[in-house]
Amino acid sequence: PSRTPLALKFHSSVCWPAAEFEMAGGGGGGGGDALEESSQVNAAVWVAVYGGGIIVMLGLYGVIQERIMSEPYGDGDFFRVSVFMVLCNRLVAIVFSLVMILSRKEEMVNKAPLWKYLAISFSNVAATWCQYEALKYVSFPVQMLGKSFKMMPVMMWGIIISGKKYEMKDWLIAGGVTGGVTQFLMSGEIKSKHADQGSSVYGLLLLLAFLACDGFTSTFQEKLFKEHKTSKYNQMLYVNSGSAVVSAFTLFASGSAGTAIGFCFKHPDFVVHAGSLSGAAVAGQFFIYSLVKEYGALVLACTMNVRQVCSILNSYIMYVHPISFLQLLGLCMVFAALFYKSYDGWKNPKSKATASPSAPAVPVAIELGRANSTKVDAENQGPQE
Repeated sequence: PSRTPLALKFHSSVCWPAAEFEMAGGGGGGGGDALEESSQVNAAVWVAVYGGGIIVMLGLYGVIQERIMSEPYGDGDFFRVSVFMVLCNRLVAIVFSLVMILSRKEEMVNKAPLWKYLAISFSNVAATWCQYEALKYVSFPVQMLGKSFKMMPVMMWGIIISGKKYEMKDWLIAGGVTGGVTQFLMSGEIKSKHADQGSSVYGLLLLLAFLACDGFTSTFQEKLFKEHKTSKYNQMLYVNSGSAVVSAFTLFASGSAGTAIGFCFKHPDFVVHAGSLSGAAVAGQFFIYSLVKEYGALVLACTMNVRQVCSILNSYIMYVHPISFLQLLGLCMVFAALFYKSYDGWKNPKSKATASPSAPAVPVAIELGRANSTKVDAENQGPQE
């Protein structure tokens, strides 16, 4: 971070950030070495705390999300009102952003035209709804891999909206991820455990819609950060406020509000799960913002790669999804490309200032604000999931 006299550089053989420090301005002697070692240990501890918090909280978020959308309550009663979950998450996100704005004494007034926030809100609600709906038809690992598949759409939106240019290796990495995901989808079972045979096609169409909407959301938010210099919490407040209005209107206009409320009364354990989901989302958002502010976007990208692997393995273990050998090879191809991208970002940090497809850091944190894609400027960063 800019307030410390140390220039930080992170690396790890498994892409887990371990701190390597270089003194920014000389100063030798035993005292300097002791200070450097102490700072290194301190940074490593906090990276572990923030990174561990992200992996645990987003892992919990994934487990609960899959439980709510793909497993029955009571005697085969499934929860079907996805927009209600979107609304709950957005309301909790508003509270979180308000608390952060007040605690940091930031201005509450909008920094960008309201119509721009509303445009993001519409695409944000659409993307999140598609994500929840897809879990009714395809397994959680397929949904997670779909988020990696978004590299191509995000790059295309970046070219269209912001006029970005990408290097050949960025296209090759995106091609490796796309190829791995395609192999996974084509070589084994992908439907949700309780879905009808053949319904996975509808689930994949929902994921494609998610990719298109989410690619627009992240790219337009990044543009908003650059053009209007909004803080991440200010943007989070207005985007989620707009999303809450859109999702609430959709919930009542579709006549699903009564169904969702009735389900809450009928299944109290669902209320616990929904509350835990939003709590895990807020906690994950806090750890993500803390990590990217203190240690930068690259460390976040590495952490998110580890988180994605852990979440997929956890889903296979907890919900006993079948997997073929070719699907396993596809997974290895995807994560090899993502981890190489993180390694390349550490090795050649300057090249990322002009081209950053932003897929591995996807995750965005979660659904809470779907803030912008991973950027080099950590102070203006708002990762997403």
